[in-house]
Formats: sequence, structure tokens, C-alpha cells
Amino acid sequence: MMGPAHSLSGAAAWLGVGAAAAAAGHPMPWPVILVGALICAGAALAPDLDHKAATISRAFGPISRGVCEVVDKLSYAVYKGTRKQGDPRRSGGHRTLTHTWLWAVLIGAGSSVVAIAGGRWGVLVILFVHMVLAIEGLLWRAARGSSSDILVWLLAATSAWILAGVLDKPGNGANWLFTEPNQQYLWLGLPIVLGALVHDIGDALTVSGCPILWPIPLGRKRWYPIGPPKVMRFRAGSWVELKVLMPVFILLGGVGCAAALNVL
Repeated sequence: MMGPAHSLSGAAAWLGVGAAAAAAGHPMPWPVILVGALICAGAALAPDLDHKAATISRAFGPISRGVCEVVDKLSYAVYKGTRKQGDPRRSGGHRTLTHTWLWAVLIGAGSSVVAIAGGRWGVLVILFVHMVLAIEGLLWRAARGSSSDILVWLLAATSAWILAGVLDKPGNGANWLFTEPNQQYLWLGLPIVLGALVHDIGDALTVSGCPILWPIPLGRKRWYPIGPPKVMRFRAGSWVELKVLMPVFILLGGVGCAAALNVL
């Protein structure tokens, strides 16, 4: 799928988790609902860091472009080193390593470690990165073009600073779900894992499928492109994505938000 649909699906997924958490007796404070949805919307763009034309690869200028090249080469090397006889030959690393459940878990766990070990500055870095991606994904028309990059970064930095301050206030969710000492912001890894997995599921619905289950082998393939029957798949950017899925994500997100806030 394209960036806007990925971001909308990520936000909707976290709002759905908020609804489930409320039903299970662990309701999210409203700042956790808001911040988690924005982080998840941003994280839903992150797996495409292996593609030089993707939103995330352009979001931070030369830094993200350089990281993209490294990730693409790393992904390709891992693919070559672990492919089985049934896996096709390929020339790049797109939709390989960063599009797996293992990558999603590692990135989420790493973010939780950064949040705990880095304290407030670690939290601010996580928020800033994902606010930039969320703005690029959800407000793609306004954020389009290199001339808007600095404005996006300023808006993301301001939002990260404000949201971190809100979360720090007692009862606003710094220790939501994880209440033991030194576990503040441990939950920040959850929307990052979820966003990456939602991205992978979205890509699995497209023509090419997605190797979500790697490194678990399926038959003669270790990089098996998971997906529904081909007749049910669509091309990225097609009318199905723009006219059907995106409105559905908006609707589901609204319902999930209302349920998470106990409005429904």
C-alpha cells in the first residue's frame, strides 16, 4: 500500500487496541490513545526504509536517505544469506527483512529500551521521529515537497515536546500497563510493533504479497510472500486502496476512538 493508507491503518489499529484495552479493564488515558495513535501511524511507514522512494526515506533528508541505503544493502544481504531453493533471485532488499514480524518485534523492543534508558530525551527522540512520519503520512498533501521539510520538522519537534510534557503529568499514562518502578514509557514499543505489523499486513494484500513469517520456512521458501488468494489482491495506489480501504480505516478509527474513550 501507499504511505497515506499505511498511516491511516496504523492509527486505526491503535485506536482499536484502545477499545479492546477499555473492554478488558485496562483503559488508556486519553494522552496514551492520542500519542499511541500518532506513533502507530508513523511506525506504519517505517518498514519501507528499504526503499529509496518511500516517504520515510525522504522524511529526514540526507540522514534518512543514507540509512535507507544501509538498510537496503543489509536486507539484501540477509535475503541472499538465508534464501532457500524456492526463493527467487532478486537485485534489492525491498520487502524482505524490514517486512517481517521479527523486525517489527526488534524495533519495538529497541524503542522501549531507548525510552527507559534515555529518559525524557529518549522519549522525545522517539516522539519526534514518529511525529514526522505521522505528519508525512496523514497530512501527505500539505507535507508534499522538499520546501515543507523544515516546517514538518518544527511541527513534529513542538508536538513531541508538548506531548511528552502531557504524558509526564500524573495519571496521564507514562506508566500505563507497566506500573513497576523504572517501567515508565515501556509501552511506547507497543504501537511501534503494531504499526510495523499493520504495514506488513497491508502489503500482504497487494499483488506482491509480504514475507511476514520470515525466518519460518514454508515449503521450499523461507521468504514466502504471504497474502490472500490472488483474485482478492490489488495494486498499490489502486482505486481499492483509495476509495475503499482508506474510508474504512477512517470509519474504524473513529469507532475505535469512541470505544476507547467509553463514548460508545
